[in-house]
Amino acid sequence: MAQTTPNHTQSVVGWAAHDPSGKITPYIFKRRENGVNDVTIKILYCGICHTDIHHIKNDWGITMYPVVPGHEITGIITKVGSNVKNFKVGDRAAVGCLAAACMECEFCKDSQENYCDKIQFTYNGIFWDGSITYGGYSEMLVADYRFVVHVPENIAMDAAAPLLCAGITVFCPMKDNNLIDSPAKKRIGIVGLGGLGHVAVKFGKAFGHHVTVISTSPSKEKEAKELLGADEFILSTNAMQMQVNYI
Repeated sequence: MAQTTPNHTQSVVGWAAHDPSGKITPYIFKRRENGVNDVTIKILYCGICHTDIHHIKNDWGITMYPVVPGHEITGIITKVGSNVKNFKVGDRAAVGCLAAACMECEFCKDSQENYCDKIQFTYNGIFWDGSITYGGYSEMLVADYRFVVHVPENIAMDAAAPLLCAGITVFCPMKDNNLIDSPAKKRIGIVGLGGLGHVAVKFGKAFGHHVTVISTSPSKEKEAKELLGADEFILSTNAMQMQVNYI
């Protein structure tokens, strides 16, 4: 059992990796009680990110076993703390990879908590109280409300889960490059049609831009154009296609 505190009284069933073999098995662990700044979430869905695989296999040499992965979490709020004003029991909610930050440094005040020196992660992290954090491959989660977002009613909960990591990963560069509210149609190149690429193409089209997929797999052209709505497809192993000026 990883380090807990006397406040960790809730027994939770989840799935954990206990070694670098790549296998996860059922695991019972403890979560903290709902605090004044917390919400408790009944987890309905949790996406599988490649980061989860890296942590399970200890590819980066930082895994603290047993590890309960999962940071693309969606569910229903079942309890709210006394300081929580923007959530109520029954709300559809989601949690990504961040569990806490200092909320006082220049980065936190600029909505860039991921750069905070005191950032804490949803799993495989050491929380303020010294406990090990466990992720969304489990039945419930207690989370600081400042790191929880609402899931709109018009988005399916299972479809919303990947937006908490894959989605925000491709959304951020688009936002940084003024592609979200751009009045002019831009040409966007998406390199690779994997998990991130799928979301990037859908975002690019939703924001009204001309989207070109660049891929090593010719079999993905039909999917890129017919299913996801890409305007162009470039096979990067084809020298002639790579010479065509799509700009």
